[in-house]
Formats: sequence, structure tokens, C-alpha cells
Amino acid sequence: MATVTIQVGGRPHTIACRPGEEARVQLLGRMLDQRWSAADRAAAGQPERAMLFVALMLADALEEAESRPPVGAAIGEAALERLADRLEKLAETLEQAPPAP
Repeated sequence: MATVTIQVGGRPHTIACRPGEEARVQLLGRMLDQRWSAADRAAAGQPERAMLFVALMLADALEEAESRPPVGAAIGEAALERLADRLEKLAETLEQAPPAP
């Protein structure tokens, strides 16, 4: 088992990980640390609460990323909305049309 020490909010934290995952754990630690100052201000210096805020920030970013269409998708969100509007108008037109003989 490998260990990595990450810095979050100026405090060192030693994390165990599988061999070869050290760089990934360091990257994740930097993601936490980047959000720490805003979370710490919001938590009025309460470290446990600040970590909760960091987790919420990351969860928000994850949810937003998951709700976006994949990069390179053939159609974007705005185009999907326009398409949905056109389909609704078409459905209204068909509903108002006289029945076929």
C-alpha cells in the first residue's frame, strides 16, 4: 500500500492508496484545496463544516457535468429545446387538423 500526503487548507493529510494511484490522489487533493478557502469562509472557520461545503461544491460540479451532453454530441441542449418546441407545435397542428376521410 502506498501513501500520499496532500495539503488541504494548509493542513497535511496522509492518505493510503494503491501503488500507482499516488498522482491521482494528489490531483484530487488539489481539487479539495482549491475550494477550501471559499468553504472555510462560509463555514466560519469550522473545519468539519468546511469539508462538508467542499463536498457539496464537488457534488454540484459533478451533477452539472453529468447533466451536460457529452463533448462532441451531435446535438446540444439549446438545439434539443428548439427541437422539442417544434415537435410540440407539430403535435398541436395535427390535433387541430380535420380527421382524414
